[in-house]
Amino acid sequence: MQFRDLGAQYRSLQPQIDKAIADAVAEGHYISGPQVKELEERLASYVGVKHCITCANGTDALQLALMAWGVGQGDAVFVPDFTFFSSGEVVSAVGATPVFVDVDERTFNLDPHKLEEAVKFVLDAGGLNPVAVVAVDLFGLPADYPAIKPICEKYGLKLLEDGAQGFGGAIGDQLVCSFGDISTTSFFPAKPLGCYGDGGAVFTDDGEWAALIRSYAVHGKGTFKYDNVRVGMNSRLDTIQAAVLLAKLDAFVGGEIAAVNETACRYDAALAGSGLVLPLVPKGYTSSWAQYTVQLPTGADRAALQEALKEQGVPTMVYYPKPMHEQKAFEGACLVAPSGCQTAERLCATVLSLPMGPYVTEWDGQSVARILREVL
Repeated sequence: MQFRDLGAQYRSLQPQIDKAIADAVAEGHYISGPQVKELEERLASYVGVKHCITCANGTDALQLALMAWGVGQGDAVFVPDFTFFSSGEVVSAVGATPVFVDVDERTFNLDPHKLEEAVKFVLDAGGLNPVAVVAVDLFGLPADYPAIKPICEKYGLKLLEDGAQGFGGAIGDQLVCSFGDISTTSFFPAKPLGCYGDGGAVFTDDGEWAALIRSYAVHGKGTFKYDNVRVGMNSRLDTIQAAVLLAKLDAFVGGEIAAVNETACRYDAALAGSGLVLPLVPKGYTSSWAQYTVQLPTGADRAALQEALKEQGVPTMVYYPKPMHEQKAFEGACLVAPSGCQTAERLCATVLSLPMGPYVTEWDGQSVARILREVL
């Protein structure tokens, strides 16, 4: 059994993927080929925004957004404490200070009440200028934007949506990567929509920011690539990766999101009453289920449980074993509100992610649930 069965996906879509790669290779436009522009147009249309700019990876996408806003020294950016390192790394990379905020224990996403508390703390403390919030759509579930956006508006903060894990999710009819002033995603292979290497994209309705991001992504170019009007980076999506994503996109929209939600529903039913805290999808929300993450009972030996599951052929992962504010890289270079991040700390000690994806068969899902219950 695979934790995320990319092989099954390839076998299902092999004719389309093989043709897309072969065509891109034969055409010979390996950098910024026509597939890149087509992908950007299709992604923008799917998400429902005016501009999509692809780039080399999801981390660059976040950093490009902060660069377009001019975020830097003396600025404070609010980031959930329970997330992947890059969500805060990019803040430090542009010279700003990450302020880590506790999360909701059921959705794993940024807690709006703790966010406002952290903003007030920074304002009262002085010395830093609060400028932006990074809201992460963790494990596929959109963050609580109906509560977060009014806080951003109240304090004049820009909203950066980190949709690396949430692409394909939604609140009502509004899709992930359309909630932020700028939104980003990742096409890392194991993400809901993944390529066969690294890749990312930035989404916005603001034409000025979109133009800046396109410039920063290609060495700060002006009218052409040898006219460099600002210091940027080299962050482009390869044509072959764009071709792979185009080949996968119809299946992603037309079947994979529905299939992965069916898998989640089967897990929910099979693990009900097991003593595990199951993931919550609030009413009106759709998750793209980058991960199916449970919380273990208090006192459970997670390492022993993982080993027992591994012995019976069930792979598991821990996302994430350490809260952001405890990462050595941020030592002395971040802030946390006085109330701390106890929920994030508790989640780091108790979460466990199970095999997940649109190609998990009903039999495999039932087997995982049965073995997990037996081991518990």
